[in-house]
Amino acid sequence: MFPRDIASERFISVLTKNAVALILAGGRGSRLKDLTKWRAKPALLFGGKFRIIDFPLSNCINSGIRRIGVVTQYKAHSLIQHIQHGWSFMRAEFNEFVELLPAQQRIQEEWYKGTADAVFQNIDILRSHNPEHVIILAGDHIYKMDYGMMLAAHVSAEADMTIGCLTVPLEDASAFGVMTVDENDRIIAFDEKPQQPTPLPDEPGKALVSMGIYVFNTKFLYEQLIRDAYDPHSRHDFGQDIIPWLVPRYRVFAHRFDESCVGAPETEPYWRDVGTIDAYWEANMEMTKVIPDLNLYDNSWPIWTYQEQFPPAKFVFDDEGRRGCAVDSLVSGGSIVSGASVRRSVLFFDVHVNAYSRVEDSVILPNARIGERVALRRVIVDRGCIIPDGLEVGFDIEQDRKRFYVSEKGVTLITPDMLNQSRYPT
Repeated sequence: MFPRDIASERFISVLTKNAVALILAGGRGSRLKDLTKWRAKPALLFGGKFRIIDFPLSNCINSGIRRIGVVTQYKAHSLIQHIQHGWSFMRAEFNEFVELLPAQQRIQEEWYKGTADAVFQNIDILRSHNPEHVIILAGDHIYKMDYGMMLAAHVSAEADMTIGCLTVPLEDASAFGVMTVDENDRIIAFDEKPQQPTPLPDEPGKALVSMGIYVFNTKFLYEQLIRDAYDPHSRHDFGQDIIPWLVPRYRVFAHRFDESCVGAPETEPYWRDVGTIDAYWEANMEMTKVIPDLNLYDNSWPIWTYQEQFPPAKFVFDDEGRRGCAVDSLVSGGSIVSGASVRRSVLFFDVHVNAYSRVEDSVILPNARIGERVALRRVIVDRGCIIPDGLEVGFDIEQDRKRFYVSEKGVTLITPDMLNQSRYPT
């Protein structure tokens, strides 16, 4: 932690004004199966109206960081469209921007080879903005965080690099970079995705892991990127190469997420990596709870996004057995529930559910059409799907596997391709 006087709003605002954030948004998201067949993971829709990239972008704006680069690579068309439509309100005359940084082979005639290489290949653009600090963010996680607090902690500790971190159960830690820290939270050891993670001394059932959020002193970052770029044995990745090199040689500190997360003080800090079908479904289902762990109704820390213009959601017919209703659900604009029942589900914009159909515990992405007498349970319906009349999914897993993808926990994914419909979800 840093002293209260150092953490004054004025001090933090100067830090954020002189910082540049780079959001690494080129992730392939292969564990999401066909959901990322036509889109990058950060472009994936979430929570009824948002895309995942909206969370780090909104965190930047709410933190006072208004110079942002978005580094893209894999199937980035829908991501680029979304940022152009929804994030073009920044004013260049005030030296604020959201810049798209696709792989351009500016320095090397190669695509981005790793997270560190993605930053290195844009080093000339970074230099043109002349920031004092660079914040590097993953573009595929869902959370609310004040990066200004992390910047203040970084400066207070006189760190060369600071890593955002959170505690996870020990059995889950092998999926992350695991840190060992001293009494001042200086990192003394770092292991990328170890088979046997090091537990926290005071919490033996948990480990301290990297969130993929880094703060660098700018000059120091340039030096390390150039050194790594000319290392023939490097994979040019922050977790695998840069951090293990820096920890024994420089001042690298951990910044704990609970010191800068945004949310109700009585709730656990909210951070989700929706990197699998099950995790994506579960995170959306959490939004249907009476009091979700992630508060999307917090006007003091709003999540911004591009909103297409649709009329209000509509529920029609009130006949016995043919009543348009939605219970414990999120229903976005342009959706029509016509004599159908929706329970514990998330309906994105422009979804139509027709007569006598039942949708339960499901995520229905935009522009989907659910026919009559359809029954869906524990299903993800991709954008633009037309579900034929009478289809039942989620009641016989073996039958579902013959046509659709069924996850380890029994969540069924339906895409236009699986229905032999020539649509390309974005």
